[in-house]
Amino acid sequence: MGFVLDTADIPRGERIEAVHAAMMAASVPSYVIHEDPDGEVRTRLRVWELGSADIFTASSTGLRLLRTAKQARQDAAPIIALSVQMLGDGRHEQLGHRQIVRPGSLMMADLSSPYDFRWSGNGAAGCIQIPIDQIGLPVDVIRRAAANLRTSPLYELVTDHVAHLVRDAEQLSADLAAPALGRASIELARALLASAAHTEPHAGAVFAETLLTQVRAYVRQHLADPGLRPATIAAAHNISLRYLYKICAQADFSLEQWIIGERLHGAREELLLPRNRARTIAMVARHWGFTDPTHFTRRFRTAYGLTPSELRRISTNAHQAEAGGEAPARGSHGRGLAIT
Repeated sequence: MGFVLDTADIPRGERIEAVHAAMMAASVPSYVIHEDPDGEVRTRLRVWELGSADIFTASSTGLRLLRTAKQARQDAAPIIALSVQMLGDGRHEQLGHRQIVRPGSLMMADLSSPYDFRWSGNGAAGCIQIPIDQIGLPVDVIRRAAANLRTSPLYELVTDHVAHLVRDAEQLSADLAAPALGRASIELARALLASAAHTEPHAGAVFAETLLTQVRAYVRQHLADPGLRPATIAAAHNISLRYLYKICAQADFSLEQWIIGERLHGAREELLLPRNRARTIAMVARHWGFTDPTHFTRRFRTAYGLTPSELRRISTNAHQAEAGGEAPARGSHGRGLAIT
């Protein structure tokens, strides 16, 4: 986790100042106005890194974030936020557009422009913050999309995706695939904005470019599910199985072989970690979606030139030699390099 603030750990007299400083660090400069500054101010802010993007969550008693034109002009790194309201009704005003954001709804804020966002009473929201230069769309397209997100057929898909990121931020950001998930999330955001802006050729081209990225991100999140198969992937993305195979063929991409390869890679990384030595080969195989240990061993040997047991033995010997202050045997070291 990159940043956390919980006013429960801060004396009451210092909370307002602490929240303002934390908000400046977690998002962009703005005025933080509490609904009842003399009452019980409770705020919790958390930030996680996700490659080039950040996941930011906030829960608080009544709060207003007011960003002025002067503050926006001073910002050298423009950012957008796709935010899902989690508790209470949010009220957002920006670029002449006003909206009430109900729990479970998605909104976009252009953090490079003035805005006014608030909720009354207890509220909470979570967002993914993305540098505008990562979106790859003209600023006018992005701003036009902000008022029309619900008109896009991608609205529900992206809303669910951001909600999932927010809900499982700690686990997802700690995963080795977090940067890839961040890239996929940026592509999804780009597709939504291009679609909502009703700008051709952006919408069709972006959707075509990003669908496989969405599929890859979904697969990486579900690799350990033995029931993962093309039909479930197609259903999760609201497309037909035929269309899924079509886009894979157009990209010269074998979905089934890629899934097997990703599972083998995950199993290999698990076998190399000393803390997993107590786990049997069969347990590792099942964890990565292989129900037949014999099939797993055969696939593994084809991919890496040695069996899972051989890999574990080489890795164990190398770690033991390092722990003893000795260099690993030349033959073992060479073979270890050959499979990285």
